[in-house]
Amino acid sequence: MEQRTNEQVAMRVSALTIVENIGLSAFKLAAGLLAHSGAMVSDAVHSASDVMTTLVVMVGVKLANKASDKEHPYGHERLECVAAILLAVMLGLTGLGIGWAGVEKISAGGAGLAAPGGLALAAALVSILVKEAMYWYTRAAAKKTGSGALMADAWHHRSDALSSVGSFIGILGARMGLPILDPIASVVICVFVVKAAVDIFRDAVSKMTDRSCDDATLQVLRETVLANEQVLGVDRLTTRLFGDKFYVELEIATDPDLPLLRAHEIAEQVHDAVERDFAKVKHCMVHVNPAEKHP
Repeated sequence: MEQRTNEQVAMRVSALTIVENIGLSAFKLAAGLLAHSGAMVSDAVHSASDVMTTLVVMVGVKLANKASDKEHPYGHERLECVAAILLAVMLGLTGLGIGWAGVEKISAGGAGLAAPGGLALAAALVSILVKEAMYWYTRAAAKKTGSGALMADAWHHRSDALSSVGSFIGILGARMGLPILDPIASVVICVFVVKAAVDIFRDAVSKMTDRSCDDATLQVLRETVLANEQVLGVDRLTTRLFGDKFYVELEIATDPDLPLLRAHEIAEQVHDAVERDFAKVKHCMVHVNPAEKHP
């Protein structure tokens, strides 16, 4: 039920994002063309690319929430990481395209560049406000659902807001008599976009590998296990990240004179406590060892 609810939240946020990006990119493109601002046209392309990346997020979340099957007994969570990697590549290519266009204009020495109109400046301001609001909205949903792809989309919104800040500064400078600042702003936008793409890519690849949880999580896990008075020690505690979820393998020590049925009950208690207290635990395996007796 939780996965279904998380999926519905992600789909609702993504649908709203698509509508917002279509409207905003159309507005910025019109403003850029009418006001003769290359920076604003570049910014509009960035917003338009968000529509495609959000679709990738929606597909990734949908596939990641599919139930386990014969071919994928451990589930499909890593498909969301694949979606985040695709998003990062698309975002990076968009940023490089924006930067290349700006460099070409700078290399031409600013020949033929005209000061952009006031409409471009207003469009940049509107874009900053809208995209920053979408960042916080999507970020909240990503934290609620634990979705890495949705968090990547949130940072895509933030990169768009930052690129609009670059557009605003470039357009303002161009209107003050330095039209070369407009293509320079496009290059600055490129840097922000590519950095966001690299960060998203590194995070997704990290989640694709079999890493352990951080030390703080391991410590809280250990404390949860030892909270059971029948557990005399933790002989082994390992974790393995699987997308946004993680597996736990435990070896606990109990009184060696306990009946098998009682030892099994203790293992079940520990298993249930871990999966209850850690929402991101996909599965917990508990093995019982006899505690060593000391003379």
